[in-house]
Amino acid sequence: MKTVCRVFSFLIAACILASCGYHNPNVYTGPHKVIYTTEWKNRTSELGLDSKIYRSLTRWFQKSGSISTVREKAGADLILAGEIVSIELPSLSYGVNNTAAEVKVRLRVRYVLKEIASNKILMEIPDEVWIEDYLVSSSSSINQDNEKKALDRIIEDLSQRIYQRTVSKLPKL
Repeated sequence: MKTVCRVFSFLIAACILASCGYHNPNVYTGPHKVIYTTEWKNRTSELGLDSKIYRSLTRWFQKSGSISTVREKAGADLILAGEIVSIELPSLSYGVNNTAAEVKVRLRVRYVLKEIASNKILMEIPDEVWIEDYLVSSSSSINQDNEKKALDRIIEDLSQRIYQRTVSKLPKL
């Protein structure tokens, strides 16, 4: 009898904890929204950077079944636009013969999320800097690979942050 009471108490406690109302804030479950995502203006000499950000953002928004992205403004609820302001590769530390041993990729961006119907700005980030370090090698091909990986990490992290911020600004059910 004692065991049955314990099991019953455990089941009740489990049900209460399971229904505590926790939800993942990174998953949007509100009414379906269509976001017109523009290709970002690229003020740098890094070709294709705008396309990489666009593709990464699109992948993040596809994770939600209640959000879709389009390339046309017609029929969209929101507009997400951005600009790549600058990219820098300053040296961090130096090794033998004063050659750089570690480099920091610094990407400066700005972006805005606006509701089209009301023209209301839901989110505006006027200046955001993303930094990622990478090691320098004596091989230029390895350096290019390391720089590309560092930039890819920045783009992925930036896209995730934009997705999370967007989801937090959208109305919930």
